[in-house]
Amino acid sequence: IYAATARESRAVGIHVLSTLVLELDRDPRMGRNEEGYTEDPYLGSRIAEAIVRGAQGPNVNAPDRTVALMTDFPTQSEPFGGLERGAITLSERELRENVLPPWKAAITKNGALGVMAGYPEIEDVPAHGSVKWMNNVLREELGFKGIVTSEGDGFDTLIYEGIVPTQKEAGILALKAGVDLNITYEPAYMGPLIENVSEGRVPLELIDRAVRRVLELKFRLGLFEHPYADLAHAKQVMHSSDHQQLALQAAREGIVLLKNENNLLPLKKNLKTIAVIGPNAENAPNLFGDYSAQVVLQHVNTILDAIKNKISPPTRVVYAKGCAMNDQDRSGFERALEAAKAADVAVLVMGEQSRREGDDAKNLPAPTDGEGYDVASLDLTGVQEDLIRGIQAIGTPTVLILVNGRPLSVRWEAEHIPAIVEAWEPGERGGEAVADVLFGDYNPSGRLAITIPRSVGQLPAYYNYKPSKSYWINGGWTHTKGYVDMPGTPLYPFGFGLSYTQFQYGNARVEESRILTQGVTHVSVEIENIGRQPGVETVQLYLRERFTPVSTPLEQLRGFERVELAPGQKKTVIFNLGPEDLKLLNKDMHWVVVPGTFDIMIGHSSTDIAAKATLEVQQNQFTTDQP
Repeated sequence: IYAATARESRAVGIHVLSTLVLELDRDPRMGRNEEGYTEDPYLGSRIAEAIVRGAQGPNVNAPDRTVALMTDFPTQSEPFGGLERGAITLSERELRENVLPPWKAAITKNGALGVMAGYPEIEDVPAHGSVKWMNNVLREELGFKGIVTSEGDGFDTLIYEGIVPTQKEAGILALKAGVDLNITYEPAYMGPLIENVSEGRVPLELIDRAVRRVLELKFRLGLFEHPYADLAHAKQVMHSSDHQQLALQAAREGIVLLKNENNLLPLKKNLKTIAVIGPNAENAPNLFGDYSAQVVLQHVNTILDAIKNKISPPTRVVYAKGCAMNDQDRSGFERALEAAKAADVAVLVMGEQSRREGDDAKNLPAPTDGEGYDVASLDLTGVQEDLIRGIQAIGTPTVLILVNGRPLSVRWEAEHIPAIVEAWEPGERGGEAVADVLFGDYNPSGRLAITIPRSVGQLPAYYNYKPSKSYWINGGWTHTKGYVDMPGTPLYPFGFGLSYTQFQYGNARVEESRILTQGVTHVSVEIENIGRQPGVETVQLYLRERFTPVSTPLEQLRGFERVELAPGQKKTVIFNLGPEDLKLLNKDMHWVVVPGTFDIMIGHSSTDIAAKATLEVQQNQFTTDQP
């Protein structure tokens, strides 16, 4: 995906791809977290590597590569109260254990050349003015060699946080911290900066440092030798058939089947009547999400369009919007209920209204997701759930499709609706991908990269929590199994996803069951498709060391692999485990491998473990590492 995006971008003269979000999505209340990928630092690191390899590659001056500008450093995705730009109150240990690994993967290991500073204060200092994080950690520790840009109006954070009174003073702090470019023409880096230099408040060396970094990157991109785009080449590359097919493939693979009671899905294409109901059924812009093109030049099939294109000629499709995403208007209920009553199956397309920019945005419904649109509840907004309940009461078999940028706590639906499909924001071919899954032309293979909680009250709900939470979920001294009013377990766990076929695991085998702290071993497991359809299983490996000098998560993802299997076919999956997978951050804030017993857990998801093994790690004879 990112290689294709870079190819198209460079073809039309775009040299930097931004909003490549490396922040972990651990508070879905915040609307801009829809731009993120996962709650897990290991998966986030693998995604970070793929982004940089795809967009920037080994040679950024190649005609199909761009600078990968990663956002937002060090993080802004777990803000105080779940609100945009809220303070980050994470400890340095938490930042180093979970937040920094994707950045290290992108920068230290793959040489990403762009970083955007975050809005919030980190350790009570706004990132735009933090020498510690923007220079000492980013450049000296992680070895970053590229440019740092501000966030939009990012220098204002230094003013409204009460650090300095004006943009003039903000510019001094930002330049010292290492912010090289301002992306929104704030005064701090314009006339007031000239005044600061003239008054001796900013040394020319800092100006030269920022300019040098920008010019160096332009030289690396080859912009002085090749400053212009080739129109003929751009016409060939833009929206090519290969890229369209890639968009369809990505949309298919991202869809997660959450529930399929009594194998309601896939639907038959020759049903007599299908009712398609809901505010996202005929809504193309919401397939894209926030920060997508204001004007989409090509036709985009909605989910309703794609269903009509998929069915047999005699099948009748009846559409009713039913309600909006975010108001209390029930005037469309009657028509929707009539449509459902007369149908063989009702397909409900619900979810969120994404933020849009531009002149047309004022004519759109009020956003419920996207930057600046945070929520205090993860339930469906408006009267969507009321409509779902009314249709379910009719008795028509019902499929719920969710189009959304954040996990939604659909507790009632999970209990009462027989089939639920999580489509997320699947892009320009997303409507077709959803229809492919609905009617069985594609066997769903997506797995949850983020936990879906039962309620916003469970946050934080990420899977790799410390043992104390497990103790309480398993009863504690009150035996409440979590909360008084609901279990402590999630609605759908990290790594979860159903298929139209079934997979069976053999025993896990460890090649070397005893290794030294700097050693490597291999773990294998056999997977078999015991169902009737071809399918893809994402095999997941989790680790847990039994006794450690500091508290560590109950389980941590340390490997995954997508395996495609025909009915009856078996394959062996092999994982490598070494110091990078076994290490922990000790009491002195050093990464070390602590000798001990590691539990290896392999399975369908973080809570559905099918095979287990153990690994003994012994101290190296000459190591100086101490726990």
